Amino acid sequence: MNNEYEEMFELAPVSLWLEDYSGLRALFDSWRAEGVSDLRAFLNADRERVAACSRQLKVVRVNRRTLELFGAADPQHLIDNLERVFRDAMVEPHINELVALWDGDLRFSSQTVNYSLSGERLDIIVNGSVLPGHETDWSRVLVAIENISQRMRAERSLEQAERYARGLFEDSPVSLWVEDFSVIKRLLDEVRSRGIDDFRVFTQVHPEFVERCMQEIRVIDVNRRTLEMFQAPDKATLFGKLDRVFRDEMHLPFAEQLIDLWNGKLFQHREVVNYGLDGERINVLLQFSVLPGAEDDWSLVQVALIDITARKKAEAYLEYLGKHDVLTKLRNRAYFEDELNRLERRGPWPVTVVAIDLNRLKSINDRSGHAAGDALLRRAGEVLAKVTDKPGCAARIGGDEFVLLLPGSGEREGLLVMERVQSLIELNNSYYPGALLSLAMGCATAQKGERLETTVSQADERMMVDKREYYAAASGRDRRGTTLPADLA
Repeated sequence: MNNEYEEMFELAPVSLWLEDYSGLRALFDSWRAEGVSDLRAFLNADRERVAACSRQLKVVRVNRRTLELFGAADPQHLIDNLERVFRDAMVEPHINELVALWDGDLRFSSQTVNYSLSGERLDIIVNGSVLPGHETDWSRVLVAIENISQRMRAERSLEQAERYARGLFEDSPVSLWVEDFSVIKRLLDEVRSRGIDDFRVFTQVHPEFVERCMQEIRVIDVNRRTLEMFQAPDKATLFGKLDRVFRDEMHLPFAEQLIDLWNGKLFQHREVVNYGLDGERINVLLQFSVLPGAEDDWSLVQVALIDITARKKAEAYLEYLGKHDVLTKLRNRAYFEDELNRLERRGPWPVTVVAIDLNRLKSINDRSGHAAGDALLRRAGEVLAKVTDKPGCAARIGGDEFVLLLPGSGEREGLLVMERVQSLIELNNSYYPGALLSLAMGCATAQKGERLETTVSQADERMMVDKREYYAAASGRDRRGTTLPADLA
């Protein structure tokens, strides 16, 4: 029978150590006699005492699996090099084993690290037990070692991959949201089960359904860039105020997002508008994706938001420059010509054109400099901007040339506008010292079918008549003069 047990010990698939702990038991007894009661505190006070305990452990026998695991040629080779096996990270687990034995527990277990004789790290689980019949002197203790290195390497690799993925998420320069759309999926499925075919029409007829879906978005997590972009101090604050983030202009693109999901489009991108918690409007490029594995229930969705506010402002400014005069803030010549063509095609009729020219700009530039002339042009822009309401427009089409387009207005309305311009000029001159603002004006009206280009020419001719009268009165000359002095043009 003993031979059978010996064979079982030798051929066991785990590392087995038969050890003699009697020296440790005697050391413990001596410490108790000295008054030691708290072994953990006693060992931590002087870690050399842990080494003293280890030196009392005598290896009686090891099995074949032990030699394989630690790379030893024979038991003596292993015993002679135990200091290379038990080192570094095993001190704390060893203290736990010693405390268990001190407290009267004849079994102990721990997870620790040993090293093979070649220096390879071995993550192991140690299970020890004082064998029956040796409870009083601990002269025979069986220790089983399970090698879990492969599992621990896999866990460390997984942990490293998780840290890497988390780092990519948290430190991304793009706002990232992880969301749960599973309730929205169920709501869409319920609508489909009712026989609805045209979901776009359904959302138009039932805007409350879109609102309901928006309320059912569950935000699971966001990254640091999201908190920065939306001016949130922490995630809890942001999650509690999402109604201030997704509002107003968000409803229409969200309805389009639902329509895409209805049609099976699980990856989407579109430009939308959100709002920071400080109330600032944020233009974002939204990229939406149902993550792999969640295609059936949409329980895991990633949303990436790229802040394009600066780009949209730049685009808006470039668009503004394309249609406006920078100095006066009125529309420019390009816009005027486009609007003239549009009105000629579509109306509304009649269309009245008021041609306007700034008087004495050249003489002011010559006497006071171009800065003074620019100031006068800006004042003209202020006046003309106040007299035009949509669909009308005021444009600067040349150096000192302006025009008012008044769609749907007849000659009488044009004359009233000119009177209002004169009133505003008087008011403007009362606020600005120096050069007086003076405008020469003429208007003409086109009926449907007439060329607006001809109407502009007629208005311009009448403006020139007004301009000659102004200069004639200013110079005291007879108003029959037909040529303007060059220095007064």
